[in-house]
Amino acid sequence: MRQSVDMATVTAVCRVAQLLPDSGTIGVTAIDKRPVDGAVRVRPLGLHADVQADRKHHGGEDQAVYAYADEDAAHFAEMLDRDIPPGLFGENLRTTGIDVTGAVTGERWRIGETLELEVTIPRIPCGTFARRMRLDKWVKRFAAEGRPGAYLRVVRSGPVAAGDPVVITHRPEHGVTIGDLFAGLSTEQARAVLASSSRLAPKVEREVTKVLTRVRA
Repeated sequence: MRQSVDMATVTAVCRVAQLLPDSGTIGVTAIDKRPVDGAVRVRPLGLHADVQADRKHHGGEDQAVYAYADEDAAHFAEMLDRDIPPGLFGENLRTTGIDVTGAVTGERWRIGETLELEVTIPRIPCGTFARRMRLDKWVKRFAAEGRPGAYLRVVRSGPVAAGDPVVITHRPEHGVTIGDLFAGLSTEQARAVLASSSRLAPKVEREVTKVLTRVRA
């Protein structure tokens, strides 16, 4: 299946600019992502020359790329009365014209001619993010808006650059979205995901299984 999304494009490609001191357990953070010029190669562990300081909770194949929508950034810009430039939330890709929160887990995006990514799980806000934003109760406020952005795994490596088109090439029939995962799945949704014929990324399978384990307990 190939699904056209009107005018869906990558508007910025971001990677770490510098490691910053952080009061968390690691002592530094790589959340300071900023736009780069030109194409950047994306491989199974993410963008070339990008890093994660806390690799226990960030990065890995199921969280190789973090995408955030211009539309959701505009929502927070209005809410906070400040600019939300690409990379401020620690994202690698800023997009427009595609509903990132409404993306179905397991959905695949082809970006440009070669790169293919698969939507996995929502971003869960953490203390590092709160310290980055320097706003009171930021984790709670961000979560309440239900616009988390999505992590993606790399199905096929390739370059990505600002201006590249985004095309949905596959969407699983279960219909469970990043927003659903972020809000918390019902038992019926969890069962639908596990029953799907689509391959599940390990992190998705673990999250869905937790829901059913709690029901059986």
